[in-house]
Amino acid sequence: MSFKLLKTDTGSRARLGRLATAHGVIETPAFMPVGTQGSVKALDWRELREMGAQVILGNAYHLFLRPGLDVVRQAGGLHRFIGWSGPILSDSGGFQVFSLAKIRKIKPHGVEFRSHLDGSPLFLGPKEAMAIQRELGSDIAMVFDDCPSHTATPRELRAAVERTVRWAGECRAQPRAALQMVFGIVQGGASAELRAQCAGALVGLGFDGYAIGGVSVGEPESEMMRAIEVTVPHLPGDRPRYAMGLGTPAQLVELVARGVDLFDCVLPTRIARNGTAFTAQGSVNIKAAFNKADFGPIEAGCACFACRHFSRAYLRHLLKAEEILGLRMLSVHNSHLFLQLMRDIRTHLAAGTFGEFRRRYAATYVPTRKVLAGRALAGLER
Repeated sequence: MSFKLLKTDTGSRARLGRLATAHGVIETPAFMPVGTQGSVKALDWRELREMGAQVILGNAYHLFLRPGLDVVRQAGGLHRFIGWSGPILSDSGGFQVFSLAKIRKIKPHGVEFRSHLDGSPLFLGPKEAMAIQRELGSDIAMVFDDCPSHTATPRELRAAVERTVRWAGECRAQPRAALQMVFGIVQGGASAELRAQCAGALVGLGFDGYAIGGVSVGEPESEMMRAIEVTVPHLPGDRPRYAMGLGTPAQLVELVARGVDLFDCVLPTRIARNGTAFTAQGSVNIKAAFNKADFGPIEAGCACFACRHFSRAYLRHLLKAEEILGLRMLSVHNSHLFLQLMRDIRTHLAAGTFGEFRRRYAATYVPTRKVLAGRALAGLER
């Protein structure tokens, strides 16, 4: 398994790369649709393949609780159980240290949870998280980390970094599935000092790739961008970099420019279920009255199935009537947009025109409050 850097943009830190995994090659920069429980909400694998999805994300915590490792093991691993033949990255459950803060207690060697399903006790630490991911057979396993809130005090942040590094070392020592890669996760909040300290320690341990965690936890966009900016310089250039839980289309363009290769986010399907569609110019509330007699597509020129076959007026009708097809088609459109955006970015990086593309995108994309607020709503879904 390997990562090959193909080209670096001359005007930014953006990179064009190729990550080889046991279940296929991932052309980077790449977006990973979120399939927390072994399913990307409202979409099937045929649709995702047709959109150009290369890799999906699953979650060790959720899959351990339901359907359980016995079922996955009997099926022959997660790929066979869910019927997805491409690469899978498995989140370790570290994000649930943040999102399930009300039903967990942090201990020296892991975290005690109360299941969000039935309240039953569950202990998850480095050994347990890696054992689950080994059974899942994911192509990329994430270390178990301590993901603090953006409101954490300096003392809490430092303690989270110390735990993250210690737990990463324990994860590094665990056996893994055949050809499985393991990524370290950098924590440290908005502190440049702690980010550098954490990154340096993880690089010293030696991982196949490195993720930037502790973002998409409710912090302002400026803090999120700063966390990325102060972390990337401390990561090795010959390893893939992954920003966890991010972001809107305009944010993805800027994060690529800052040197990030991999992304995941629940926004494409989450806001679709609320009746909102992304476009290259910003987001649109399809339920709004002005779409009642708009017989054009969600976005002119979009090649997704929804835009080729249905109008805004019809989709608005479906959403108002609470027909499942409406939220499915918005999920198709939003997911297609994210995946197409990454293809466009890769094309411009290869052609040496990424800087112009970046400037044009920033000038035309107008985010809305509703879209930005969605970043803090990842919660259980991720």
